[in-house]
Amino acid sequence: MADPSVPATTLQPDKTAWKRLVARYEKPALSRSVWQAANTIVSYGVLWYLMYRSVEISYWITLLLAIPAAGFLVRIFIVFHDCGHGSYFKSRKANDTLGVITGILAFTPYYQWRHKHSIHHATSSDLDRRGTGDVWTLTVQEYLASSRWRRCAYRLVRNPVVLFGIAPLLLLVVGQRFPWRKADRRERTNVFWTNLAILGMAVLLSWLLGFKAYLMIQGTVLMIAGSVGVWLFYVQHQFEGAYWEHRGRWDYVTAALQGSSFYKLPRVLQWFTGNIGFHHIHHLSPGIPNYNLEKCHRADPLFQAVERVTLLSSLKSLTYRLWDEERQTWVGYGYLKGLRSGRTRG
Repeated sequence: MADPSVPATTLQPDKTAWKRLVARYEKPALSRSVWQAANTIVSYGVLWYLMYRSVEISYWITLLLAIPAAGFLVRIFIVFHDCGHGSYFKSRKANDTLGVITGILAFTPYYQWRHKHSIHHATSSDLDRRGTGDVWTLTVQEYLASSRWRRCAYRLVRNPVVLFGIAPLLLLVVGQRFPWRKADRRERTNVFWTNLAILGMAVLLSWLLGFKAYLMIQGTVLMIAGSVGVWLFYVQHQFEGAYWEHRGRWDYVTAALQGSSFYKLPRVLQWFTGNIGFHHIHHLSPGIPNYNLEKCHRADPLFQAVERVTLLSSLKSLTYRLWDEERQTWVGYGYLKGLRSGRTRG
């Protein structure tokens, strides 16, 4: 929860003030970036080898090793993510090169993802510009006005088993293999070469390890990492006290500080997720490399006066289905029954 000792008015700073506050943290350190990328990618490779050696002994051991391996894949995605924002290195070429490489490991084409993610940052918490790089979200009135088939599709997509179990793997293995309708020539070319590189990696590893071993290892790691990634993204924007507004009244700073959560994770999970839990800081300034996010958060009471989401409290987000514009809060499907009977309940 927000710090009660910090006045709510501090969440509305003038633009000059917050820009000065974050500017000192927007400078990547070459040694830290190189070290983080190296220890993350090498550790991921070592765990792959250990999983391969464990397949002949017991798949349960392989499954246990897949958990930290998935953690390192999430961390690889954070490096990829920072490269996409141009915050990992000072050099754009260095960012793009490492972004393409880590994108292959994460089964995600770099340039296409970068484009869609930039739209997400520009439209986050904007009710009039939803739909690109975010989780499908309807308001109560939009849901009530939808056809039966659209409601069924929405309920299916928002079902936790689908959203956090089936969809992440399908997105990584199938969805990311195709260019989106707004892709330019470079993005389409990058999708093609990323697919070719992934295919080459799969063929090589299947030849070295055996197709069954490769499928077991890669499939398990992708499934776990994908589920974690979607969960993080979901909680970072769909939490109690979240901010959503129509474009005419939408404000960038408010959307960052109140529309993106501070997901307070245990230290080990914070490390594996590259401090992405400080999502309010990231949305305020995407130019801050992941290893500076916590420092920026601690730098001023302004950044600490935000809703704090913990592992336990984040589970409540599983019940959120629709945004109620009238009450400015998330509601479940049970709320609709209350509307029909002339009363409201969440």
